[in-house]
Amino acid sequence: MACIDRKTPGCRPGLAALACALAATWALHTGAGAQTVWPDKPVTLVIPFAAGGPTDVVARMLAIPMGKSLGQPVLVDNTVGAGGTIATTKVARAPANGNTVFLHHMGMSTAPALYKKLAFDPLKDFEYIGQVLDVPMTLLGRRDFPANNLQELLAYIKANQDKVALANAGLGAVSHLCGLLFMSQIGIELTTVPYKGTGPAMNDLLGGQVDLLCDQTTQTVPLIRDARVKVFGVTVPRRLTALPNVPTLDEQGLKGFDVKVWHGLYAPKGTPPEALKKLNAALRFALQDPVVKQRLADLSSDIPPADKITPEGLKTHLEAEIARWGPVIRKAGIYAD
Repeated sequence: MACIDRKTPGCRPGLAALACALAATWALHTGAGAQTVWPDKPVTLVIPFAAGGPTDVVARMLAIPMGKSLGQPVLVDNTVGAGGTIATTKVARAPANGNTVFLHHMGMSTAPALYKKLAFDPLKDFEYIGQVLDVPMTLLGRRDFPANNLQELLAYIKANQDKVALANAGLGAVSHLCGLLFMSQIGIELTTVPYKGTGPAMNDLLGGQVDLLCDQTTQTVPLIRDARVKVFGVTVPRRLTALPNVPTLDEQGLKGFDVKVWHGLYAPKGTPPEALKKLNAALRFALQDPVVKQRLADLSSDIPPADKITPEGLKTHLEAEIARWGPVIRKAGIYAD
């Protein structure tokens, strides 16, 4: 029986207060009063490329410290195919509850020009968490390739154009765009071999099945240091601290050659603001982790300025990159569908 006041038979105010407190506590943990603090289960980090590739390396590097910040494990999900659009569509249609996030590189900005029909809109179907990092690339050859530097490579290509196979991670991948720019600047079309990700492409380069590949330093620096591949140049205008003796393609005569990979972290449209805020904090925490910072430095990857590791910073950068690459791709007349 509820204890209303002192006139109620057998009522003691102290017991009434205790009963009310217990009732309130029970209401918070059961029924309509229950509230769940997010995240209450593991968070899935979807990436659109194969395990072992450079984007996968970045994802797994971030997953552990992000999970530490969130208090729940961050599980990497490799969803491959169609130049990354399968994974992107999957995330766009995922429940907007904060439990699914998406790591993608500059392919997020090239898809609108590469595909005549897309099941998603990069500017409308996602929430932005923050820019992650910038990664230079390197132009590589198989270990036993006859050329030893860029000038020898160009001479060999001119004499053996039909025999040179240039691998990439699929139509529209950064390795593909890098290869297109390379062929455009040297004025020679090579046989291109697409793969379902840079990981498989690199495996075939190491095995000697293909001749050339443009790939991110997150994957190539250890291979270059171990002389498992030949390197013909860096794709950004500055030499890299991790590879100080490797000249840039620009300084070797391919003027203006500048291709780097930027990554962004997204969530499905409608993800709760509180979840987005915690995800951004987890991203910042991961990028400041001493182990992550040292590993990124070793791989010549650059952490963006603080104002770029924000929803606004990523959105602004994505819009600019769509405007940059759209005309280039349309001029080349290449489509993935």
